[in-house]
Amino acid sequence: MASGGAKAALFDGLASVAQALGSGRRAEIVDVLAQGERSVDEIAAEISQTVANTSQHLHVLARAGLVRSRRRGTRVIYRLASEQVGDLWAAVRDVAVRHLAEVSVLAGDYLGARDGVEHVSAAELAERLARGDAVVLDVRPEREYAAGHIVGARSAPIDELDAFVAELPRRREIVAYCRGPYCVYADDAVRLLRSRGLTARRLDVGYPEWRRAGLPVATEA
Repeated sequence: MASGGAKAALFDGLASVAQALGSGRRAEIVDVLAQGERSVDEIAAEISQTVANTSQHLHVLARAGLVRSRRRGTRVIYRLASEQVGDLWAAVRDVAVRHLAEVSVLAGDYLGARDGVEHVSAAELAERLARGDAVVLDVRPEREYAAGHIVGARSAPIDELDAFVAELPRRREIVAYCRGPYCVYADDAVRLLRSRGLTARRLDVGYPEWRRAGLPVATEA
């Protein structure tokens, strides 16, 4: 029979993965890397941390087997170790939202009032794309769009979206999406488009969730 010490060690090892996510900044890094690989300095800029602090967080994630790295010249590039890491982060996020009332309050503080931001489900959008009946905007940074995007989506980074408005059809609904359900870019895009007299909704998830669901995606050559 296995010893109690061996059992405790096993469960401690399993729990080390959860412990690696026990920091908001590390969870944020996983969320960023779900969009595609990044260098340390790019991740640091995304999470508003120093390169030194970001490197420490990445080392913790790497020791837990959640991220991997490679060298590109003098730069170290990080990526998620597998799709399962993205699934794990999504599960943690969804459990927190479902079971911790405080998280919903914090999400509201971050995203602002969402009364004018209606959602469309991934299933509905997939059906509309199959019929050719959707105008879809990817409002993430252009690099993230190039790494992977919903088939048929047009790149319209949120900082440049206002310049695209005149080119959009006024009699068709626009669907905006970004990094995930708590990414503010899509909410801001919907508000901007509606303020310009367009009909707009946001996808209720982000690109990573769409991809993991096996829905059609494309990358820039």
